[in-house]
Amino acid sequence: MPAITVTGMSCQHCVGAVTKALEAINGISDVTIDLSSGKVEWKEAAPVASETIENAITSIGFEVKK
Repeated sequence: MPAITVTGMSCQHCVGAVTKALEAINGISDVTIDLSSGKVEWKEAAPVASETIENAITSIGFEVKK
């Protein structure tokens, strides 16, 4: 499963927002998020560009840790 670390999430509402943003991307499903570490994982039906993932997350106010 692909994974990234997202910063700025502090509650279940944040988790829901990131999940919704990622699942709106064609081909992404089964998003799981560990709030304490910020680790976000998902399944891809086909490869999705990392820029697409990052844009979906930053557009809702969170940051992707590099």
